[in-house]
Amino acid sequence: MVKINGQELPVAGKTISEYLAQTTYHPQRIAIERNGEIVPKAEYESIVLEDGDSVEVVSFVGGG
Repeated sequence: MVKINGQELPVAGKTISEYLAQTTYHPQRIAIERNGEIVPKAEYESIVLEDGDSVEVVSFVGGG
């Protein structure tokens, strides 16, 4: 299980890109932190989520 934004999800073994494809997140409008470190967007395709990972997905919201 991987903890994403405080919720345990069965996504271990998937890349970050594979996880994002099953969500409503827009990859260009988010930042991802995995185990306390920011993940560069260029690495979303290659980083595989593992059991015990802690991930925070932060969406950028515009307004004015």
